[in-house]
Amino acid sequence: MILEKLVVGPIGANCFIIGDSGEGAVIDPGGDPEKVIRAVRATELKIKYVIATHGHFDHTGAIGPVVEALGCEFLMHEEDLFFARDSVTSARRWGVVVDQVPDPDRFIVDGDIIEIGSLQMKVIHTPGHSPGGVSLYIGSEGALFAGDTLFQRSIGRTDFRQGSMEVLLRSIRERIFELPPETVVYTGHGPETTVDEESRMNPFARLR
Repeated sequence: MILEKLVVGPIGANCFIIGDSGEGAVIDPGGDPEKVIRAVRATELKIKYVIATHGHFDHTGAIGPVVEALGCEFLMHEEDLFFARDSVTSARRWGVVVDQVPDPDRFIVDGDIIEIGSLQMKVIHTPGHSPGGVSLYIGSEGALFAGDTLFQRSIGRTDFRQGSMEVLLRSIRERIFELPPETVVYTGHGPETTVDEESRMNPFARLR
């Protein structure tokens, strides 16, 4: 699996480029569209999809220019469509300027399999930070792209509109912590971690 991590936008969100057999996907291009496009073209991957783990502007702010430049489809969960459509206004409250997010070409739901080359990425609905938050799991690579659901020794905020601490903790404990312990968790902000580390050491969500 080709994997490249970019830190984009003024809030420092993680954007990931993944690929296999010449095909690729971009996860959470939240800002700096020119940087994302240059990085993609350097990989020589044909991008099939741009995927948003959730609709907040720091994860969707560059989707419009990236989709237009790369000629690919945009996928996200329908329950976060409101946030994507409101991204320009939301960003302005933080003093940030982003492009308007286009409507998705297709909505993804829990259990969907997104194929990228020989990779099979499973959609896991992990609400709590937002109602339509998803995590993207590639079992063959032991990789989970968790958006803002789970961080190294922390969890996503739940004080935003439609956030819920109870729902978020349930998503982490019942969906993410059920994955193999060696799974690498690629987070929406900050460094990666593992399911094992967070299930034991995360002060908010640990199981033991």
